[in-house]
Amino acid sequence: MDDYILQNNTSTLNNTVKNESRANDSLLDLFARFDSIPLEEMDNVKLMNRVDTKFLLNIAHLPFLMSKAVDHYRIVEIDGHRISPYSTIYFDTDDADMYIMHHNGKLNRFKIRMRSYVNSKISFLEIKRKNNKGRTSKKRVEINVDQFLSMTFSDDENHFITTKSPYLPSGLKPQLQNFFQRITLVDKNLTERVTLDTSLVYRDLANGNDKSIDGLVIVEMKQDGAYKSYFKEYLNELKILPGSMSKYCLGMVLLYPDLKKNRFKKKLRIINKITNNNHGTI
Repeated sequence: MDDYILQNNTSTLNNTVKNESRANDSLLDLFARFDSIPLEEMDNVKLMNRVDTKFLLNIAHLPFLMSKAVDHYRIVEIDGHRISPYSTIYFDTDDADMYIMHHNGKLNRFKIRMRSYVNSKISFLEIKRKNNKGRTSKKRVEINVDQFLSMTFSDDENHFITTKSPYLPSGLKPQLQNFFQRITLVDKNLTERVTLDTSLVYRDLANGNDKSIDGLVIVEMKQDGAYKSYFKEYLNELKILPGSMSKYCLGMVLLYPDLKKNRFKKKLRIINKITNNNHGTI
């Protein structure tokens, strides 16, 4: 798995990490100050009245946020690493039905992906669904490394897709791949989990072209609604309001500029503003 990720670290991915390295170097010292929490203990976090909130911000805000969070949060550590590389392969139909459903705001929509948790050497096939009430659920099954590398489905995975989604595996193709770095914080009362995704790179699997988004951090807070969130208070201090865009849809817009994207234009302008307009026409 590590060899695979190294083979796919093209110049675009390397440049993205390099461009953010100055911020990351200072952050490494801050990360070292956190108490750690192992992955197994993080899995014990039970959020009975879960509220999910997403934010978009510039990486320049991370030193402030991390220096505030160190007193109330622990950082997830996997095999000695506190920054974890992830890779995701998204599948869609030839006419990009899943993207179009999301773009048009349709409920009862799906996303099908393979995700590799590189440090823990584990991969999953995942199906996300937003139902008619706007609630999001996720089903997943563990897959072996060969399935992730080949981007193909076994018989068991074919059955999983046909029973958990309206799509036929034969009608799906690998659409795009993304790479990102994730930091995960868990509050010391085990009532909140915060993920911060940086160094986002997308790859067009048809031609190998890459697009990166330097400087963007995608924050997702999963919290028990009965408890306060310190991290949200820190974001309020920076006057950062909730906002998000699907990683898959963002990648589709970046890689395929001719795609329909009218409903995303406002969010794309916000991302351009956050990242100092580094991305031209997105």
